[in-house]
Amino acid sequence: FQLPRHLECLREPCDWLVDMHDKGNILAVDDTPASLKLLTDILKAEGYEVRSAITGELALHAAAVNPPDLILLDIRMPIMNGIEVCRCLKADSRTRDVPVIFVSASSDLSEILLGFEAGAVDYVTKPYQRDELLARVRTHLELNRLRNRLEALVEARTAELRASERKLRDSLLATITGFAVFVELRDPYTAGHQRRVAHLANAIAKEIRLTDHQIEGVNLAGKIHDIGKIQIPSEILSKPGRLSRVEFELIKQHPECGYDILKAVSFPWPLAEIVLQHHERLDGSGYPRGLSSDQILVEAKILAVADVVESMISHRPYRPGLGLEAALDEITGKRGKEFEPAIVDACIRLFRELDYIIPG
Repeated sequence: FQLPRHLECLREPCDWLVDMHDKGNILAVDDTPASLKLLTDILKAEGYEVRSAITGELALHAAAVNPPDLILLDIRMPIMNGIEVCRCLKADSRTRDVPVIFVSASSDLSEILLGFEAGAVDYVTKPYQRDELLARVRTHLELNRLRNRLEALVEARTAELRASERKLRDSLLATITGFAVFVELRDPYTAGHQRRVAHLANAIAKEIRLTDHQIEGVNLAGKIHDIGKIQIPSEILSKPGRLSRVEFELIKQHPECGYDILKAVSFPWPLAEIVLQHHERLDGSGYPRGLSSDQILVEAKILAVADVVESMISHRPYRPGLGLEAALDEITGKRGKEFEPAIVDACIRLFRELDYIIPG
């Protein structure tokens, strides 16, 4: 058996494919004692470890207790024939991957096809040539070892990729947290606002049963949804009085600024778009792009509700907190107009039925 050139890297210094000290464990099954002895003697002479079974039931028991590397199986046996035995082997998680070669005196094409349909990998007709039989045995043993080796390599590479993905995710989370802290250092009056919005948005996302991946994206977007305020003068952010029209227009630029900061980073979630859209409204009255209805991401629709509720509850430089009921009345009054009905309903349900409390 010759490995294709592009798989030669699978050979190890110990030459795992042709280890003469462990050529393979074979289970031979035949209801005729003379045939079974001949088959066993041929295989043992080649250095294989061989076990034998004279009935299908014994073969199944032997294979389950100690799964072999290969099974040579007669088809025509009393009580339980080879086809039935093969089907049972393939139905058992302990033996389903063991290659089965049928060895039979029958050359009936329909029977041969049944054997392959049952899960056999090859079919040898009696009387067989010794060298041909051994060649087939050797080939299928090596193919099975190659398959096992490939599976092990895939599993190892997958584990490495998962570990790498976890490191990347941790790095992204650290970056996002750093962004959030920096924004809040510049705006002490809204310290904790992004964190609280993220907490409420996360709860709403769970309540409307978004996927785990979407929920994580909502949570992270909430933590940095005001990152664009980095580019707004701090005296405007912390101004105790009413904002002028020009100042308010500057404030309205923060979603676009946040988008510009985040768009170059390849996150597993559309964070830049969510941040860009969190002030958009269903009826198109929002900013910065006047998006409406299905043009707005569901994650952004959630942030819109969470942002309004948290902002109204909390104190601001220009006013004291307005309270939970005022915040819920606000989103209820604009339900279906500015805010997604299902999201408004979920938010209200959290506070009034599920005793949700925004963390301090």
